[in-house]
Amino acid sequence: MPDLTLSRAGAALSYDVTGDGPTVLQAHGLTSSRDADLDLLDLRRLAEHGRRLVRYDAAGHGRSAGPDDPERYRWTTLADDLFAVLDAVGQTEPVDAVGISMGTGTILTAAVRHPERFRRLVLGLPPTAWETRPAQAAIYGQMADLLETQGWDALMSLMAASALALPPVLAERGVTPEPQLQPATAPAVLRGAALSDLPSPKRIATLRMPVLLLPWAGDAGHPLSTAERLHELIPGSELFVAESAADADTWPERVEAFLG
Repeated sequence: MPDLTLSRAGAALSYDVTGDGPTVLQAHGLTSSRDADLDLLDLRRLAEHGRRLVRYDAAGHGRSAGPDDPERYRWTTLADDLFAVLDAVGQTEPVDAVGISMGTGTILTAAVRHPERFRRLVLGLPPTAWETRPAQAAIYGQMADLLETQGWDALMSLMAASALALPPVLAERGVTPEPQLQPATAPAVLRGAALSDLPSPKRIATLRMPVLLLPWAGDAGHPLSTAERLHELIPGSELFVAESAADADTWPERVEAFLG
């Protein structure tokens, strides 16, 4: 598939489009990329089943360059990027959007701003939010400081010893995600995440499109409490908790069935 590039607000966003039909937009998590997230949720089969799949690397991740400015990586700005990608692919009808972690935060930020642009949402691994966010923000700040002074090896040691240690599903799979950040801007990306939070519960409660929540258990960086609160706030939302790798392996089929 051709690698396309969109220039926006100091960033060069890399994206690709496969398949034909109603559009599904996929947004990855913090420190990941559209390719690395295939280990978590591989939706490429949708392009073979009558869907147009749009995937992109967020600014500062994967093949998307960005500036050395934490403000550029706030979820509010990443939501602007999401709309820019939709515009670039000519998407005028409401879209199905699928996110993981930061991607979920980006999608929710965009959806409360322009709900008319979304048909259905799949919110994978909802991140820390509201009362649980400050502690996570402090970890991101520590990670950024460590990157600047000691590099990736020191960061990985911190992750192994902190609340960011591998969640049970990944430990069971034997998968250790490798950071997909641009080295020069990685600290800024992490600090931008530290400045971000989900929209307020009041705003999220206004959403009326169908929503599928896909959290997993035992991950302090993606606490089940966030998904449960979103489930309470969004009328008619569906919640499936992955307790094991086998449960998480069902995500692609669940997403395809939910999107219809």
